[in-house]
Amino acid sequence: MNVNIGPFAFQLAQILVFACAVVAVAVGWMVGRKHRIGISDVIFDMALVAVPTGRAVFVATWFSAYQDDPWSVFDIRDGGFEPWTALIAAILIAVWRMRQRPALLKPLCVGLMAGIGAWIVLQGAGWAGTPPPRSAPVVSLMDMNGRPSLLSASAAGRAMVVNMWATWCPPCQREMPALSRAQGLHPKVSFVFVNQGESLDVVSRYLRLVPFHLDHVLVDEGNLLGKAMDSTALPMTLIYGANGQLVYSHQGLISEAVLAMQLERCCESH
Repeated sequence: MNVNIGPFAFQLAQILVFACAVVAVAVGWMVGRKHRIGISDVIFDMALVAVPTGRAVFVATWFSAYQDDPWSVFDIRDGGFEPWTALIAAILIAVWRMRQRPALLKPLCVGLMAGIGAWIVLQGAGWAGTPPPRSAPVVSLMDMNGRPSLLSASAAGRAMVVNMWATWCPPCQREMPALSRAQGLHPKVSFVFVNQGESLDVVSRYLRLVPFHLDHVLVDEGNLLGKAMDSTALPMTLIYGANGQLVYSHQGLISEAVLAMQLERCCESH
């Protein structure tokens, strides 16, 4: 799930993690204020170690996907992250700091429990987890021959990746080679590339010039899919399971590693 702020798109889960950290700091301060003990510095140290650790393990796991573009390793906007490793690293930092300063034990433990509790509540409300189950919108698009085509019919009983893009969008152009390679590596998954707001002629000219091939391109001149998904930012990638339900969404450039991970989790496991 994502949040749009002007032209920028942010992962909702990342925003909520920050909110839970604020809750933890506030509760820890309330518990320790009598003895003037705060935990904000400890929370910062935990994040400082956990984030790079989680990122490093993710990159190591999917290193082959980063070899062609090694600088993308540092672009954490793709959401590539190993949460369990990061959690272990954060816990080790917390234990180390409490051993150095035993007075931190109560405010830090209570603060962390409050932060975890806030996350559990958000998970239960469906804000911090996978997107709510929903089928592909019933919108009539146009194939490259100018014939009407329903997005829902493109799956044909298989898992489906829907990429919303435009020829004028630089992030769309950057991620397309990875998506093109993925469609060749996952023949059991239907890949659909839905152009937003441009004419058939514009899309046709663009596809004749690019050095990669897209199997299934549809044109959405009226932005019907974007309106149905409440999305105004591009690119956007949606993954539907074989049951036709949305299981993952990503707004902004998606890296080859994150795409491979999500296809393995969402599609190949079914």
